Amino acid sequence: MSEYAVRDGLQPDVSAVAAVLARHGVEGPDGKAPGEALIFAVSGGIGAGYLLWDFAHETRSTVVFGFRARWQYPHEWLKSTVDRLGLDADFHTTGGKRAAANRLTAELEAGRPVLVLPDRESLGYWHLPPEMSGGGGHFVVAYGEEDGRVLVDDRNLAPLTVDRKTFDAARGRVGSYKNLLATIRPGEIQDWRTAVRAGLTDCVRNLSAPSKSFSLPAWGRWAKAMTDERDPKGWPRAFGERRGLVGALFTVWESITPAGMEGGHLRGLFADALIEAAGLLELPALAEQAPAWRAIAERWAELAETAVPASNAEFAWVRGLISTVSAGVREGDAGQEAAAAAGAQLWELRGHHHDESPFTEAEERELFSTMGTMIRDIHTAETAAIRELSDALVE
Repeated sequence: MSEYAVRDGLQPDVSAVAAVLARHGVEGPDGKAPGEALIFAVSGGIGAGYLLWDFAHETRSTVVFGFRARWQYPHEWLKSTVDRLGLDADFHTTGGKRAAANRLTAELEAGRPVLVLPDRESLGYWHLPPEMSGGGGHFVVAYGEEDGRVLVDDRNLAPLTVDRKTFDAARGRVGSYKNLLATIRPGEIQDWRTAVRAGLTDCVRNLSAPSKSFSLPAWGRWAKAMTDERDPKGWPRAFGERRGLVGALFTVWESITPAGMEGGHLRGLFADALIEAAGLLELPALAEQAPAWRAIAERWAELAETAVPASNAEFAWVRGLISTVSAGVREGDAGQEAAAAAGAQLWELRGHHHDESPFTEAEERELFSTMGTMIRDIHTAETAAIRELSDALVE
């Protein structure tokens, strides 16, 4: 096994698995460390999800999107990925703070990198506001501890550390995560072909499901919600008098683009995964579908641009601040000062825009109608593409 090396990546959960496999010296079909696209295929590829939470005790509606397979079930996603790879892994959960801390210490002292699922706000380095505490997070790799600080891999390209007490608290912040810690054991992957086919088959099954929250029908539901004036969760009512609307649009942009915390819509990565799978499975039809997914990726990018256009100077400023925070994380500890300053300014601006909107009522209606049409077109395109993927896999 080699020394642990931080490496770039797009989707945090997939990148975390790929990084640990590289640390263990696991080889892909080509004899090299498996890349993110290959692991993405094995893990189930893309997902779809849309939720709008409107709690009575809060003054704003919260929009949530999912673009990775089984995005709402991180533990199940990780376990199914490791199972398809045919590797052994230990999954440790506990409601006890001491037991969780002791297990992490034991693994790190033994030199074993582990995947953990901390609350994103509680970690600190994304510089989120306190009201986002407990909102969840993504997998990161903890691979060492030095001077009371945990060495973290969150796709950063230079050392990124978190105070140990802060890290332990972040792991325990979301009760349903139960301080999840996963240790993937070194081993040889015997059958990449079966693993990839199983992952893509799972992708088709998940995205062919009827769920309007966790499968492709979620996009149809979102499209309808953009102009539905009767449903309390329709955007005209959820963002009545335009309160919170700009923040929701920023969430759309950040969720869709790679400038955000979770890698964006991931459709380009899925196209890469299909090309790799085509050669491995000897199914040229998979590679033939890659252009369709790249075209869908462009549609998602156009939707993000429509929601938060760079032509609006203040919107462009906020977009730059989001990108600065992400860049600061990539730069590790050395980038944290700049990230902290950008984060403070970012959330100050978002707070300002919660009650003040730059849109007139007519502009809002036009924006909602335009976005609804674009989302509906994406839903149609993705539904057709998944049907074609299903046909290709049974050839």
